[in-house]
Amino acid sequence: MAAGFYISRVLAIVGTLVSVVALVSIIALSVLYAQEKTKNAPSPTADTTTTSSSPTPTQGPLEPWQHYRLPDTLAPFSYNITLWPRLQPDQDGLFIFTGNSTVQFVCVKDTDLIIIHANKLNFTLFKGHEARVLALHRADPAPGVLKTWVEKETQYLVLQLDGRLKAGWSYELFTDFVGELADDLGGFYRSKYEENGQEKFLATTQMQPTDARKAFPCFDEPAMKAVFHLTLIHPRETVALSNAINYEPINITINGQNLTETRFHPTELMSTYLLAFVVCEFDYIRSPVNAPVLIRIWARKQAIKEGQGDYALAKTGPILSFFEKYYSSPYPLKKSDQIALPDFSAGAMENWGLITYRETALLYNPAFSSNGDKEWVATVISHELAHMWFGNLVTMRWWNDLWLNEGFATYVSYLGANSAEPTWNISDLIVVNEVHGVMGVDALSTSHPLSAREEDILQPSHISRLFDSITYSKGAAVLRMLSNFITEGVFTEGLRTYLDTYKFNNTIYKDLWKHLQVAVDKASPALGLPEPVEDIMNRWVLQMGYPVVTVDTRTGRISQKHFLLDPEAVVDRPSSYNYEWIVPITWIKTGITQKPLWLTTKEATNINMTLSGEDWLLVNLKTSGFYRVNYDQGNWERLLAKLDNNHQDIPEINRAQLISDAFNLARAKLVNTTLALRTTKFLVNERSYMPWLTASRNLNYYILMFDRSAVYGPMQAYMVKQVTPLFLYYEDLTKNWTMIPEKHSDQYNQVMAILLACRNGLKACEDLTSDWFTAWMNNPANNTIFPNLRSAVYCNAIAAGGQREWDFAWKMYKNASIASEAEKLLSAMACSRQPWILTRYLQYCLDSNKVRKQDATGVINSIAANTLGQPLAWDFVRANWNYLFNDYGRGAISFSSVLHSVSSRFSTDFELKQLLHFQEEVGSNMVGQGFQRVLEQTQANIKWVSSQQDQILSWFTEEASRP
Repeated sequence: MAAGFYISRVLAIVGTLVSVVALVSIIALSVLYAQEKTKNAPSPTADTTTTSSSPTPTQGPLEPWQHYRLPDTLAPFSYNITLWPRLQPDQDGLFIFTGNSTVQFVCVKDTDLIIIHANKLNFTLFKGHEARVLALHRADPAPGVLKTWVEKETQYLVLQLDGRLKAGWSYELFTDFVGELADDLGGFYRSKYEENGQEKFLATTQMQPTDARKAFPCFDEPAMKAVFHLTLIHPRETVALSNAINYEPINITINGQNLTETRFHPTELMSTYLLAFVVCEFDYIRSPVNAPVLIRIWARKQAIKEGQGDYALAKTGPILSFFEKYYSSPYPLKKSDQIALPDFSAGAMENWGLITYRETALLYNPAFSSNGDKEWVATVISHELAHMWFGNLVTMRWWNDLWLNEGFATYVSYLGANSAEPTWNISDLIVVNEVHGVMGVDALSTSHPLSAREEDILQPSHISRLFDSITYSKGAAVLRMLSNFITEGVFTEGLRTYLDTYKFNNTIYKDLWKHLQVAVDKASPALGLPEPVEDIMNRWVLQMGYPVVTVDTRTGRISQKHFLLDPEAVVDRPSSYNYEWIVPITWIKTGITQKPLWLTTKEATNINMTLSGEDWLLVNLKTSGFYRVNYDQGNWERLLAKLDNNHQDIPEINRAQLISDAFNLARAKLVNTTLALRTTKFLVNERSYMPWLTASRNLNYYILMFDRSAVYGPMQAYMVKQVTPLFLYYEDLTKNWTMIPEKHSDQYNQVMAILLACRNGLKACEDLTSDWFTAWMNNPANNTIFPNLRSAVYCNAIAAGGQREWDFAWKMYKNASIASEAEKLLSAMACSRQPWILTRYLQYCLDSNKVRKQDATGVINSIAANTLGQPLAWDFVRANWNYLFNDYGRGAISFSSVLHSVSSRFSTDFELKQLLHFQEEVGSNMVGQGFQRVLEQTQANIKWVSSQQDQILSWFTEEASRP
């Protein structure tokens, strides 16, 4: 999955005039999936021999159906499923689907129970339609069904038999059922859109991680792979899609309704969470007839007509070819359908052969979409296609290894996108998009290891918590580090044998280490690893956090210790594994690359790292290792002098790294805060994107802490001094803003220049953006603002304006047929400085006809990023928590993300007390695990502000006054 709970790319990059959020946040950092309360759904019923739900004992051993993991008695191998979604409401106003399923399974151990997942399904148990069990290929009949019930807590349909199933025998279970085709964005659900003034509905799916059971009874665990035979019944004006290619549809009539029946070829052996099916009125474009793989891009008919799918079609083939070479394995399927959905909680989902996307993650229109939108499409497609092998062909045995699945796809998505767009240099952007951000999360005492124990991940809520930035971004970072120190060629050779050995099967992460070790052992020349691959990687996978490596260039002493943003935080490691990291040290000395080293103990000495004269030393080249670096004061001074006098002698990625390391070391009180601030002084001469992005992100923390204090004025004055040369540079490069820069990174940095200049009050920037927006308002049919600049322009113009500007943006948003354009407007409207407008906008988040459920989190977060909007968003979340939690649910709202956003400015004891009171009011279970991070961050903010404010005020005041 590209992103489990998806925060839109535009919502992530605009923020407000007082808060610059990361410009290229490709993979969202907050990912949550959980069960959502289905509105108006009738309670499941059982047959006449039992009640609808069995009692749960308060003591004594648990019954098999009271465990969250399936018993090891049955193993499915085939499903035959028929589903009929109703795309119009019934007489009670409900959208439903009906269906039946036959699952064939082998009995592994004798048992008199069939326990199979089912959630929010009603089973038809009138005569002739009760659940039936049949023995396959045996003369002896199967036992009869004695009683059935639904176990709501563990989400099972339980069948008590009047005899025992025999080990080694195969059986099948038939069930009829009814479910609600809700708008909850999980399982089998409905989506709505408007076309030619007509409201239309479609039915689609999102099964990961535990929602296949909402569509049909199934053994809903990743290791329970099976072949799926699917039939969909649907209106004749619609088309049906699934993982496999369909047979020729036939027209049928049921109860006087003229319908179509579409059957699909059997799938490959696969997990339930990868199953997908869609019924819609979409159109498509496809690859040439003679192409080796059938590639189709599906979307709303208007979007296809406008060519919005052309870019995705053009890049899917090359990216597939790249991965075929990368994995040394042909694409496993005959077709690759990719469909853009109007309502989708994630960025995309890697369903095998039918990948589902948000519209913004698949559709691109050069007249409206920015270069960031284009990159997002390329990287998300690459992420999902990477999964076709790593995750789908070979699948984790259980969700505790989700990090390997998603971390790997995140890492190689940059390689695949880089192959499709080689001039963009995307492979380097992984550092600022993934590594820097997740280092902030992993430096908290409330972080967690990449890999959990299988027995600790049982309930759906446990699984949902794993979809976070540690899983995606840290997973990508440590795999990138591994690939770097064993070399990419050895890494891909290990992948090749791993995929070939385990195809159509399930694995644990250690299986990959074994195959990589074999490749390492065969490598020539020998790689000289200090320990086996598994022992090295265990240090990074089984324990949370990462080290700060300290280099003393006076003595050559290097050392490591666990890096924490709050040095006083108490670490309660959720793992018994507690060792020093085995750290790959890459370094340069006065511009010359040195032989890599390994730090395997707490400290060591390398005489080659001593310096004399004007020599300087830099560790962690291209930020290939997942660690921070500190130096003695003398080397810091030499590095700062190099940045001030000839910054290009230090690679761009490492210029960004120095800023990131210095600011975070300062927050951890390992270096002086003024040293960190001094790393921004060279920016007056910097024209490259990554250092500017990194500086803006780290200074954004200062904005959050001080934009309501006396520090903010001098800070703005300093930033105007620093950014004005960059603003003028792009004004000149683009011939007074009439051209688009040629380089991909320059296009990003042009936006950065405008955002920072306008946010800090540069009048030339404020006038420029307001004039552009006013010209558009005067001629709504002719928007001449370059797509790259629209997010920044819209935000600044709406902030400078009033109701007229906001209402115009709202009108344009409601009329937008391009998803990326709608997203830009949706975010920019949060930049208003009118409290009543922001309050009204928050209320719109409770009405899915105004703000789609998938967009509610992003809107709330964007308003919270606004200095004026933050208290309004905090009040809104508290007042509406129960409604958001129960009626929107975690399928649509990322509560961890929302809580982080509304509390990101909290830095006083009073605000901490508000958080604790809120937790007491709603209960710990409802606020979730992420709330502890919010508390930790607030406590750290309080201590940091009280100790640093005077020093920071003094520094900015002095620097702003310099000529």
